Amino acid sequence: MLIRERAAAKVNLTLHIHGRRADGFHELDSFVAFAGCAADALTLSPAPALGLHVVGPFAAAAGEGGDNLVLKAVQAATERIDGLKLGLFSLVKRIPVAAGLGGGSADAGAALRLIAEKNGLALNDHRLHCAAAAVGSDVPACLGSRAARMTGRGEKIDLLKDFAPIPAVLANPMKALSTAKVFSALALRSGESLDAAAPLPAPRQRGGWTGAPALSRGGIGGVERGPSVGLDNARFPPDPVGAGPPSHFQGEGSAAAIDVILTGRNDLELPARALMPEIALGLDALSASEGCRLARMSGSGATVFGLYDDQRAARRAARALHKSLPGWWIRPTLLR
Repeated sequence: MLIRERAAAKVNLTLHIHGRRADGFHELDSFVAFAGCAADALTLSPAPALGLHVVGPFAAAAGEGGDNLVLKAVQAATERIDGLKLGLFSLVKRIPVAAGLGGGSADAGAALRLIAEKNGLALNDHRLHCAAAAVGSDVPACLGSRAARMTGRGEKIDLLKDFAPIPAVLANPMKALSTAKVFSALALRSGESLDAAAPLPAPRQRGGWTGAPALSRGGIGGVERGPSVGLDNARFPPDPVGAGPPSHFQGEGSAAAIDVILTGRNDLELPARALMPEIALGLDALSASEGCRLARMSGSGATVFGLYDDQRAARRAARALHKSLPGWWIRPTLLR
């Protein structure tokens, strides 16, 4: 039987880098949500051997070899769970690659959900979350594919309870931007704190928030701990501490979470803009669009996003942006 999963694009509503750890990873704090109208599609069908077939507008950039995170997720799962039933994965790649939207991580999370369904595993199975954390820092959040707060290097996930969808527009200049190059440009040494190292971009926010229910009427609610969640023979590091099944979060309530999103920032914006000036162009265009309440960069770029009071305003802005940013990938969506 063929089974299906959507792999929704991840949007970093905030991304604060605390500093660089001794193990080389960066300690982060990020609120993320997932795009309803920007997603890859992944299916798993019965087959005598594991395989991956990729089609779609960004198939060539994603590739079908061992570097594809779908196969890395399968490998990580098989190293931790004996006797898995697998098959042929088919991926329709619609999310731009190297775009700050966690497309590959979303595919990996979808692959793990398909493995869980095919093998009768619960999504809070500790082994699945360890596999997700081993594949990449964004994968635990993408396994749950729900609005959440990511901390640690990304393996500690706090799901945002009762998060009401936020209308948004995503815009990407159709140019890949390497995450490794952006972090290299950030130039943090081991043990160094970002706050002591560099100035930070101010939030681009216009006016009060009047319509988006998640932010204007307290829809974010409390915060609840969620999942911290041919092969190339790559070996994975030891399973990270904190990559485990859900537990309750002891921290901010809805008002503090809303304040963090609205007054937050993306600490990778300045180094990313230095590498790709189109990011500033996109942010300026979004900020100037009618009804935009907040414009910011997602992840390591180059995708930027704007938040709006309602879906009609987001669709109007997307139509206008197609004219002011010709050749860009632009999608109105709801962030969930």
